[in-house]
Amino acid sequence: MKFRCEREILAEAFTTAGRAATGRTSTLPVLSGLRLDVTDGELQVTGTDLELTIQIGVPVHTDQAGSAVVPARLVADIVRALPAGAVEVELGDEVLVISAGRSEFTVRPLSVSDYPAQIVSDAQPVTLSAKQVSSALRQVVRAASSDDARAVLTGVQLTSNDDGVKLVATDSYRLAVRDLPQSSMLAAGQHVLVPSRALAELQRILPDTETAELTVRFGAREAVFESGDVRLTTRLIEGDYPNVQNLLPSSYPNLLTVGRESLLEALRRVKILAQDTPVKLHLGGDTLKLEATTQDVGKADEEIDASYEGTPMVVAFNPEYLLSGIDVTAGPLS
Repeated sequence: MKFRCEREILAEAFTTAGRAATGRTSTLPVLSGLRLDVTDGELQVTGTDLELTIQIGVPVHTDQAGSAVVPARLVADIVRALPAGAVEVELGDEVLVISAGRSEFTVRPLSVSDYPAQIVSDAQPVTLSAKQVSSALRQVVRAASSDDARAVLTGVQLTSNDDGVKLVATDSYRLAVRDLPQSSMLAAGQHVLVPSRALAELQRILPDTETAELTVRFGAREAVFESGDVRLTTRLIEGDYPNVQNLLPSSYPNLLTVGRESLLEALRRVKILAQDTPVKLHLGGDTLKLEATTQDVGKADEEIDASYEGTPMVVAFNPEYLLSGIDVTAGPLS
């Protein structure tokens, strides 16, 4: 195996695929590596931890086809540190040589035969707008749990309905719901539970252009997402997602309308004094008062213009949760 590639292109490919490689090497050390497959004019880089797989193809100048598995973090660090320009990679006798300019590194590869075979899905593909999906993921994924003790809450539930697809995520403290109208991502009556980690990686991969497309395949146990030269495959989560529809009230008797940027800026200032304590919002009249107090430390108060309809009240929020929710909405807020 021998090929040449521009440093920036190679570094980005190693970094992108490397996010799926695991650092936990006790059970299967080869999962800490990236698989490199070189064919005529193309390098395919694969990283996986068996739950999540990221594959990316990049154009290269090929001198010799072949395959190798290399330590993911190490080779990514090496390539990023090389001088700008072409990088040459060659597999020799039990060593991989990486060179650019007058710099040269040798790395011991891992066993290609130990690298797991990749899932090939036979599900029918559906093509969607990458920008629309990316926007939905940005608003929903952050509400999913990171606690593996409740595995179903670490996923995002996608459910087909009459209008399209509904995305739901909750960590039992926050709830995010987003509709994708007229989406044909799922068959009628179908629902899947996709790991939020995989969707967070997908969000990073998707290009932010109007014309970019995303191809989706949902199999019985896996989901495959493809955009450009990148393919992301993830195992679906098994289990019953909680019925969150009952948590959404049919009406809202109290309504606050406030400028998005004004509220974000005020929250960021006031939360400096909210050290493991909530931020209180005083609702009533034509202003919104924000208050945060930490005993033996200090207190912060700020008022901003607002419009409120309903019963005057004081409500308290985790400031990080509130900021996270406001950040993904379009203003003005109500």
